Amino acid sequence: MFSSSGSSGTPDSSPAETAHTFQVDLRGLVDLLSHHLYSSPRVYLRELLQNAVDAITARQALDPGAPGTITVRTGDTLTVTDTGVGLTEADVHRFLATIGRSSKRTADGALDGAGLDAARGEFIGQFGIGLLACFVVADEITVVSRSAADPAAPAVEWRGHSDGRYTLRTLPAAEAPEPGTTVRLTPRLDNAEWTTPDRVVELARHYGGLLRHAVTVVGPRGDQHRINDTPPWERTHRSPLARREALTAYCRELFDFTPLDAIDLDLPAAGLRGVAYVLPTPVSPAQRAGHRVHLKGMLLTDQAPELLPDWAFFVRCVVDTGTLRPTASRESLYEDGTLSAVRDALGDRIRDWLTGLAASDPSLLHRFIDTHHLAVKALARYDDELLRIVLPWLPFETTDGNVTLEEFARTHPTLLVARSVEEFRQVAPIAAAAGLGVVNGGYTYDRDLVLRLPEIRPGTTVTDLDPATVTAHLDAVDPTAELRAAAFLAVARETVGVHDCDVVLRDFQPVTAPALLLDNRDARHERTRAGLASESDGLWADILGSLRHETPRAQLVLNHLNPLVRQALTITERGLAVTTAEALYGQALLLSRRPLRASESALLNRAFIGLLTHAMHHPGTDTPGTEPRKES
Repeated sequence: MFSSSGSSGTPDSSPAETAHTFQVDLRGLVDLLSHHLYSSPRVYLRELLQNAVDAITARQALDPGAPGTITVRTGDTLTVTDTGVGLTEADVHRFLATIGRSSKRTADGALDGAGLDAARGEFIGQFGIGLLACFVVADEITVVSRSAADPAAPAVEWRGHSDGRYTLRTLPAAEAPEPGTTVRLTPRLDNAEWTTPDRVVELARHYGGLLRHAVTVVGPRGDQHRINDTPPWERTHRSPLARREALTAYCRELFDFTPLDAIDLDLPAAGLRGVAYVLPTPVSPAQRAGHRVHLKGMLLTDQAPELLPDWAFFVRCVVDTGTLRPTASRESLYEDGTLSAVRDALGDRIRDWLTGLAASDPSLLHRFIDTHHLAVKALARYDDELLRIVLPWLPFETTDGNVTLEEFARTHPTLLVARSVEEFRQVAPIAAAAGLGVVNGGYTYDRDLVLRLPEIRPGTTVTDLDPATVTAHLDAVDPTAELRAAAFLAVARETVGVHDCDVVLRDFQPVTAPALLLDNRDARHERTRAGLASESDGLWADILGSLRHETPRAQLVLNHLNPLVRQALTITERGLAVTTAEALYGQALLLSRRPLRASESALLNRAFIGLLTHAMHHPGTDTPGTEPRKES
């Protein structure tokens, strides 16, 4: 990873210590690593473990029976010892003296020449850059190594300093009798926290918990901690129930929740295995879960939302892969064709689990849908098979309450879909009393799914809700009664007409509803456009005018069965009739539960002030909706 200053480029073969300097500003390079490449100084231990694993992999490619252990010792200094392939003096100059050079990818180095080409795919990272990362926490690094590829080569000691100097010397055989490498570093005071015994155990378990070679951390007092173990999805279990319990226990340990279920993820072509855990509580689709990705056993990241499709936000994954490509910092996944293919394949596994629940475990399907119905709706929109399976199970807000479409369609062969929550709330009480079946299509995905119901339930009709449909189901008022109310209705139509709204008189349930405002979003948008056009001039007015199209006016439907309306219809004084009409219109606006415009808020205030003023100036006059006064 560094460049030697020697003129010949060939190391001195004598056992005497030779001094060299890096031909880079190492302090600047370390600053670049610590502040821009790596997210935290803690990655130093990951890099040391990674180098050790790769060294063992290289040695076992030469000798499959070679030992494979990694020992981390803590104390005033930290050492990491592996039983890997080791380095010769020439290797040290190539791999520790040339930036970017790596024993895993050189085409002409002694290591590859020893027959390690087949093992390259099993390497995790780059030895040179990985060792350089240790300068993030230490000013001095010592590497003692003896080669297994060349047993006749002497052991070597490389000592590097963060100020750009390094020394290299050969060692007597007694100082390193066995092949392998020991990396020793003394932490700087400002980063000593990262090499304390407890922190080293924590970091080793965090990064190396799934490594295939034995990793042991030895404390200052000789206490030993075995760091890694075989993941539960690769172990042999005595029964399916025991396996499920082991996977659940692993989820509690890793993610701190008990999953609804565990989904096996196995993609042999991508060298990927792992588990997806179904979250037991609902989450927002915008909250993409972070997944744990291990690269050949080494933790790459525990925040990889890009591993799964966006719709699969209801699971947390832990996987081990051998083919996905890491970024330069090896802390996230590189977005390429392989990752895209793996993401799609994992999405298929989760989808297969979901479609299989209907036949294998309906009770679990119910619990899952109760918790994650939004995710299922998102997926069912684009998946015909899944739509047929889960749509009958999904709950929707209807005029019969929160029920499934299957249940709702049994009593309502024709389903009316409200396009917005506001429209549904306007008509729900009236439609329910009239026996109409209305579904609230204002929530995310709901309208699209309801419109597809006839595909899986032939004979069912689904149409968008039209305010005229509701009006047609309201009973007409007796002609004599409407004639008696003609005077008030004329004033009401004139008063409310300025808001692009008609007034009609009907009989409908419930009696407690004095008025119903039937409106739709298109009509409101058209009124907004017309208002802007009238207030504009020039080009902008012409543009708004060109967008004009005919839309039905809103309707204020007065309930002739309601006592308040009955009394209002008898008002003959014009001023009071105007105020009462505005009050009824304002009350209907409030019952629609949509945001009020400034003019509508002003109307409400004016109506209430008018009623109060009339009551104060006519104390002996009954106001609409009140019982006649009784003399004591």
